[in-house]
Amino acid sequence: MKRAVCAVTLFCVAFAMVGCGGGGSSAPPPVGPVATPTPGPGTVTEFSSGISPGSHPIWIAPGPDGNMWFTGMNAVARITPAGAITEFTGGITAGGGPNGITTGPDGNLWFAEGFANRIGRITPAGTVTEFSSGITTNPFRIAAGADGNLWFTEQHKIGRITPAGVVTEFSVGITPGAFINAIVAGPDGNMWFVEQQNTVGRITPSGVITEFGGLTGFGAYGIVVGPDGNLWFTESPARIGRITTAGVLTEFTAGITSGSSPYGMALGPDGNLWFTEIGQVGVVGRITPSGGVTEFSNGITTGGLGGIAAGPGGMWFTESGDRIGLLKV
Repeated sequence: MKRAVCAVTLFCVAFAMVGCGGGGSSAPPPVGPVATPTPGPGTVTEFSSGISPGSHPIWIAPGPDGNMWFTGMNAVARITPAGAITEFTGGITAGGGPNGITTGPDGNLWFAEGFANRIGRITPAGTVTEFSSGITTNPFRIAAGADGNLWFTEQHKIGRITPAGVVTEFSVGITPGAFINAIVAGPDGNMWFVEQQNTVGRITPSGVITEFGGLTGFGAYGIVVGPDGNLWFTESPARIGRITTAGVLTEFTAGITSGSSPYGMALGPDGNLWFTEIGQVGVVGRITPSGGVTEFSNGITTGGLGGIAAGPGGMWFTESGDRIGLLKV
């Protein structure tokens, strides 16, 4: 069982946080998509033109400019609703490993750099600023909080950074050795996060942490607020979890491919939860608030799916095979 835990952890972290050198200024002008989206719910279109080979897109989020923004090994990139991609590398520490990304309260995109121990900010025009003071251990995911700050996860800590770049870290109340994954602003005014060690956590704006155990999988990866006011999260293997703000946990397994590793998660425009699965074949799943699961795989050509987010036309997701996918909802 421990061997399985390590395998899942290493796979997820490997394609999410391995730097490959590089740097320099922004990439050449955007080029067109490799395919044109076709109509019909469940239809998948993949885009690859403009993504540097070996970039391995990781996390994705809607930007304030109407485009989708995603991270790769050494770049932050923008993809338009039509699929035109522009990569930005200028100002990003070479080998820094950009990972989680989110829109901040200041109208810019903020991202975590795991290998460089930095939090980055990029304007919609592509200007990058990095912050490192006060950051101690490998930032991973990041989310905007209700308090007007950005909150990010580290290996064993939760960090908070103001729009001006002032960092505070919190660790009291976190299980020693925990690897903390995704984080999201909850409906109760707190931030909620998931840990590799089968735990969901809550941190108040003042930094008070509470952990909730009882998960039956190997680890939790993505977390989002559902339309029912609960927190929904992905678990490996083959589980989706739901936890109320009072800490009541429910897990769903029916309809999820056995042995897969649900990873990224997002609320869709249809009022359902959407998630990616890591496996031999890439799968995007949909789960209703009542727990009904449908999986989609036609048109997905790689198995290393990462982040997912709602955007123009449907659900956008990353593929480690240097692709961005769009599933029409």
